[in-house]
Amino acid sequence: MHNRIWPALAFVAGVSLPQQWAALPGWPWIVSAWLAFALLAGRRRVVAAALVLGMAWALSFAAWRLQERLPDRLEGEDLAVVGVIADLPERFAHGWRFDFSPEPAAGLPGRLRLSWYDQHPLPKAGETWRLTLRLKRPRGTFNPGGFDYERWLFAQGVGATGYVRPSPDNRRLAEGGAFDFQVWRQRLADNVDAVLSGKPFAGMVRALVMGDESGISQAQWRVLRATGTAHLVAISGSHIGLVAGLVFWLVSKAAARLGLQRWSPPSVGAVAALLAALGYTALADFAIPARRALVMAAVALCAVPWRRHVRLSDVFASALFLVVLLDPFAVLAPGFWLSFAAVALILLAVAGRLRPAAGWRGFLRANWATGLGLAPLLVLLFQQAPWVSPLANLIAIPVMGTLAVPLSLAGAAALELGLDSSGWLLQGADQLLQWCWLPLQWLADWPRVDWGRPAPPGWSLALAGLAAVLCLMPRGLPGRWLAVPLVLPAVVWQPPMPEEGGFRLTALDVGQGLAVVVRTASHTLVYDAGPRFGADVDSGRSVVEPFLRATVGPAIDALVVSHGDNDHIGGADYLLEALPVARLYTSVPERLERYGPIPCRAGQRWRWDGVDFAVLSPWDESGSENNRSCVLKVSGAHGGALLTGDIERETEARLVEAYGAQLASDALVVPHHGSRTSSTEDFVRAVAPRRALIPAGYRNRFKFPSREVAERYRRFGVATAITGVGGALTVDFQFQGLALEQYRDSAGRYWNWRP
Repeated sequence: MHNRIWPALAFVAGVSLPQQWAALPGWPWIVSAWLAFALLAGRRRVVAAALVLGMAWALSFAAWRLQERLPDRLEGEDLAVVGVIADLPERFAHGWRFDFSPEPAAGLPGRLRLSWYDQHPLPKAGETWRLTLRLKRPRGTFNPGGFDYERWLFAQGVGATGYVRPSPDNRRLAEGGAFDFQVWRQRLADNVDAVLSGKPFAGMVRALVMGDESGISQAQWRVLRATGTAHLVAISGSHIGLVAGLVFWLVSKAAARLGLQRWSPPSVGAVAALLAALGYTALADFAIPARRALVMAAVALCAVPWRRHVRLSDVFASALFLVVLLDPFAVLAPGFWLSFAAVALILLAVAGRLRPAAGWRGFLRANWATGLGLAPLLVLLFQQAPWVSPLANLIAIPVMGTLAVPLSLAGAAALELGLDSSGWLLQGADQLLQWCWLPLQWLADWPRVDWGRPAPPGWSLALAGLAAVLCLMPRGLPGRWLAVPLVLPAVVWQPPMPEEGGFRLTALDVGQGLAVVVRTASHTLVYDAGPRFGADVDSGRSVVEPFLRATVGPAIDALVVSHGDNDHIGGADYLLEALPVARLYTSVPERLERYGPIPCRAGQRWRWDGVDFAVLSPWDESGSENNRSCVLKVSGAHGGALLTGDIERETEARLVEAYGAQLASDALVVPHHGSRTSSTEDFVRAVAPRRALIPAGYRNRFKFPSREVAERYRRFGVATAITGVGGALTVDFQFQGLALEQYRDSAGRYWNWRP
């Protein structure tokens, strides 16, 4: 590696290191870091100075951004706020979602993430509104393998989330200004939507034009992820590079034809290409991936008018340094690592060879390099690596990346200038995507196309990455055979499972709802699947499946849907359609009839790996739906757990009468989320749990668990934990002691909410 690479890598490592910390040090430590940097820089210890500079830079920015969060005293209060809609509103099932910038006098964070339910008329970017808001500090569900919403909000600079309260005072105060950039983006988005209304790939064309991916359906995302082509629908490095390269070529040729004397044609082309890249990045509202690509393009293009020979490694190092310098929280985004790793792999595979591959050979080699080299990183970040990605990209890159992007941009420009009012160019881009979609859909439907597994230890994936690099080295390099033993640890590794007779129970944080995973030595049971929030949003998709992929693998041996309330059954359809489920038990078989359910009835029993599972109720179809919940007892060598759904006092009394001391369990998933209609004294006394897990959302509208119930468990000496407070709650029944792990305590970072 050249000399500039090492300081850039050290700086990135320094910025990345504090992102692993559960808490930030105080200002004296941050000041000490800056002093250490000055000392090392004075002694010309370049790499060490870059490392410490990265740490000091990241810590300073993080401390400043944490100060930008909503004060505790304003959480849950109704606030009248004047501000500007700061981006394109995004439609969801029950309203609109958008970022809002309050006036400085409001004393609020500079950026709020708001939901506005059932709002008419449609809010537009750039408009000034007076709104009545109810806000809370950045908060999301927190589970192994799940999306860290709090990290995303932190990286985006969002200091509070909330919703617009119904109020007669809510009104638009002003339209956006004629030269307001967001107003222009809104007008362009509206024009594209109007032309492509009803077209199957309208959302994808809009994403190619302006980086807004909200119109892409979940079904389309499934295909894109399964085939490894999702990068082609975001304004990314390849798109900006394509636009910059095309403009550079066209303008350079035109300048040469015009015979300009004062400026060389390549210099004119480079300036035009940089302006085009800047404009395209602006269309994406300077989103982080587009910003990275712009910096890389700028470093390369600025060398042209200066007539400097710039090595590709220097361009890479400079871009890496500048991207992280301008936005130290870019390292929190998976796209940061994937994009720079992809560029590094392409440079390794194509550049610096005596006879570099060109044309189609170069494209094939680059495609092979990224497909192979990114696989360990994809497994680490997402617990899956689409093995058909190289083949899918052979089809998609020429059509989607090379043809659809310029056609979409030309169509949007023509529409804006009034040259193509019918939108034929945009419709042509939509048609191109339809033709390309057929083979992608076919590939996505192949069995086990999205091969995945729990991520092996980091060291084994690092060895696998080294193996991929060895495979991409020139053929004459000795030692390439070492790639085989280097990749073996990641391939043969298996996640730790409970021993025979033991089991592990995890109550997932799904907001106001219930989803529990029980894992034995070789079997997985899922009890309830959390709520559904909209047509394409549910806890099965966003919480349960990612947890399974990250910890035990996606197969489900038994899914138990306790009853038909949305907060229990909402994610079941997705799990049954997306994952292999061997058996389905439910008290509402009519709701899941197409999946061949087994009606839940008291007396059903089975045994897995020395662990007994027994259905204790319902006995019949009498009573309310809550009281007909499937009640499941799990008993192993080191204790048992009772899962109760939403049963209320009537069923609790019947369980006590029918089973008595047999109800005794070390852990109890508290009935009905801690409602005062459940957890009677007789029931708690009969179960006599040592741990009570309460599946209740943070600041939920029902105010679960009720104070009365919480006090009752306290009187009985039962230790309680709430999913909405501690995140996913795991109890390990593999040894005496009944240890409880709260995921926020074990995996939380400094940006995550703490009780």
